[in-house]
Amino acid sequence: MSDTASQPLLRPVRLGAFDLPNRVLMAPMTRARATNAELVPTALHAAYYTQRASAGLIVSEGTWVGPDAVGYINVPGIWTDAQTAAWAQVTDAVHAAGGRIVSQIGHLGALSHPDHLGGRLPVAPSAVNPHEMSYTHDGPKETVTPRALTGAEIAATLDDYRRAAENARRAGFDGLEIHAQGNHFIAQFLNPRLNRRTDAYGGSAENRARLLFDIVETVTEVWGADRVGVKLSPYWRNGTTFTADEELLADYDQLLKRLGDCDLAYLHLVGPDGGAGGDDTLSAFGRFRAHYRGSVVANLGFTRESGNDLIARGLADAVSFGAPYIANPDLVERFAQGLPLAEGDRETYYSGGERGYTDYPAAGRP
Repeated sequence: MSDTASQPLLRPVRLGAFDLPNRVLMAPMTRARATNAELVPTALHAAYYTQRASAGLIVSEGTWVGPDAVGYINVPGIWTDAQTAAWAQVTDAVHAAGGRIVSQIGHLGALSHPDHLGGRLPVAPSAVNPHEMSYTHDGPKETVTPRALTGAEIAATLDDYRRAAENARRAGFDGLEIHAQGNHFIAQFLNPRLNRRTDAYGGSAENRARLLFDIVETVTEVWGADRVGVKLSPYWRNGTTFTADEELLADYDQLLKRLGDCDLAYLHLVGPDGGAGGDDTLSAFGRFRAHYRGSVVANLGFTRESGNDLIARGLADAVSFGAPYIANPDLVERFAQGLPLAEGDRETYYSGGERGYTDYPAAGRP
């Protein structure tokens, strides 16, 4: 028996221009299925996203804004006409199934590798090796010291973001999400350990955030702010470069206040990696709420119970689910009916092909 009325996750919500039938969002997830030289999405992508069209909103896997942005294998882009036309087939299928989908656009920056770039060095805010791993066709390799972008190259990168935003419109997406989370390009500019610039894009926290605000301005000129979201992860920790210390968290507090003036559709925020629903998570989203005026989408490790609780507490307007959507294309229905969730096969998360991608059945089906 469905308990839709009693679950905050299943109630409609308006995020900017998006009128959503529920608050269960599909989080962006790299699945490495664009196994072709042109990095073009395929019919498998269309089937995969269409199976999950009951989500309040689908956020696509992160897609590259240009050839210099590439940093993982078999991840599609959105900078060519062929990629754009293929994404149009995906959005058409999702819309035909009654769904809504936005394009997440991004750039890997210093975490890329010459193997992805025809031998060229990755570009970054500064020539600082992040000392992480890059996943290439020959397996994981250590990152290298990247090349610092010139001012003119930053302007050209903004053009890449504009073109990606325009292509997302041409492809029929309902909106756009700017990938600014984790250890990727924009997060590298925000990070004082990686951004050692002395120009307008470095130094103070405000200057380090300039690239993000320039990208927001660029893509909202194409879309309008009410169809654009931004995804951030203030608590991201990885190695010695990305550490969520109090100084960096205070920088993010101010960043959230400034983003509140942008009238975005939503801010997609990744909580601490400590188990959703715990004190750390509740404290983090309470902190986010205190500094950001606007709609918040919560991410990282939430369950049906903890997601409902977070919304009931007023700490988020919607919750995005990543791993649960891999094996549960009918996640909304399972939540509504109180059904158990299927477990995903981790060995097939990035393996390519249909297996572990489009072959998970809905509940009660063979």
